[in-house]
Amino acid sequence: MPSESGLMRCWYAAKTANYFTRAKVIIALPGNSHDSLSSVNGMKKELVIRGIEPERIILEDSGTNTRAEALNIAKIIRNYELQYSNDKSIQNSKIVIRFFDYSILIVTSPEHLRRAVLTFKKAGFLKVDGVPAFEEAIESDLSFTGRRLGGRRWVPDIGNNITLRYQFWTQLHYEELVLREVFALGYYWIQGWI
Repeated sequence: MPSESGLMRCWYAAKTANYFTRAKVIIALPGNSHDSLSSVNGMKKELVIRGIEPERIILEDSGTNTRAEALNIAKIIRNYELQYSNDKSIQNSKIVIRFFDYSILIVTSPEHLRRAVLTFKKAGFLKVDGVPAFEEAIESDLSFTGRRLGGRRWVPDIGNNITLRYQFWTQLHYEELVLREVFALGYYWIQGWI
């Protein structure tokens, strides 16, 4: 089973891939693709469960950061390009597929999307866009009345304040993630990777 973030990315990737039915799906995640229990294979299985044909899924399992993944995916696409340009049936019908000029759509966490798009553009992709894999909010009413649940009367009742109870802490988490991405963007910029 993929991690929580992996499951969210699989859900958004499957939703997108089911819309773009002719597109290949490349899973970029370091790991051992020969191990059926690895995370990268867990993500592949999750995509198959969600209706993506296994033939459409390509694994990029050696990149350990966004730059390496972008360069490795560029090589994968060039290899497909060479394979198709050497196919006599395609040459005879005068159809030459240029995968590398096609659009690439990156599914990643919202805070990482900007760096990923810039990194893939720097790696030579001409059309790069992204889909942020947001967590889904629950639709249930989470409010409560503290007095009905018991407890101390002198403690403020925050049962109806969903913002304070949940969103405040979520925003702190996002601030940490955004701060990390700001530093990562700076590092990638200094390296010349974006």
